[in-house]
Amino acid sequence: MDYDSLEHDSHISIDNSKLGRFLIVTSVAAEKEAIMKGLKADNRFDVIAAGVGPTIAAANTATALAEKNYQLVINSGIGGGFVGKVELESIVLASEVIAADLGAEAAEGFKSLEELNLGTTRIATDVKYTELVFEGLKARKAPVYTGPIITLSTVTGTASTAATLLERTPGVLAEAMEGYGVAIAAKLKGLPVIEIRSISNAVGPRDRGNWKINEALKRLEEVGSVLTEVL
Repeated sequence: MDYDSLEHDSHISIDNSKLGRFLIVTSVAAEKEAIMKGLKADNRFDVIAAGVGPTIAAANTATALAEKNYQLVINSGIGGGFVGKVELESIVLASEVIAADLGAEAAEGFKSLEELNLGTTRIATDVKYTELVFEGLKARKAPVYTGPIITLSTVTGTASTAATLLERTPGVLAEAMEGYGVAIAAKLKGLPVIEIRSISNAVGPRDRGNWKINEALKRLEEVGSVLTEVL
């Protein structure tokens, strides 16, 4: 999804006087520190490092949501970008969060929870908040995209797995490990959720020599700064 291709109100805004607090969920301390540096001590935001993977992320997000009232839940951190879809050091905003490996293997291939009639693997992000952040990043000339982000308990390490995921989830732009867990916790609380990923590496064979961790963390700092402006 590219908001340039949509007809929308370019003056979209939210009345900040009616807002409460915002919860930002990262996975590790480095991501938390980068986001907080961009926030510049804006006390409307609480930032937690919830841990790696959807299970611990869901548990710690739910705990935080039980302790305070929030207006919006934001999952943010670094992630992998699919080759040919997004470039390293760009930013991806999720149009939906998809648990790509939640299901069952069968002789005819992978079956999602939907196909098994056991639930849903897809959670839509909040369109209005996503657009606000998209426009804020775009105004800063940051390379930013919108599209599905998948959540995996095991991140991709081979070209064949990357190809399988692309086939299974058409339009996917990026992968990470916490989005679905955070989104489930927000959904159970009745809160809107968005996911923001700064791309540090290409999805596929693990080639740490070409990863852009520091650059991606710097992008997260920029995300934090934009959040203070648009929310």
